[in-house]
Amino acid sequence: FFHDLKRFRAAATRYDKTATCYLAVLHVASMLLWLR
Repeated sequence: FFHDLKRFRAAATRYDKTATCYLAVLHVASMLLWLR
């Protein structure tokens, strides 16, 4: 699962500085992986 999340560049490199924005990116990426 973490390997699939690393394909999303924003989640892998952590562009967002705040934890809230980073968690939102992880939620969106997880939903896209789950729907796929």
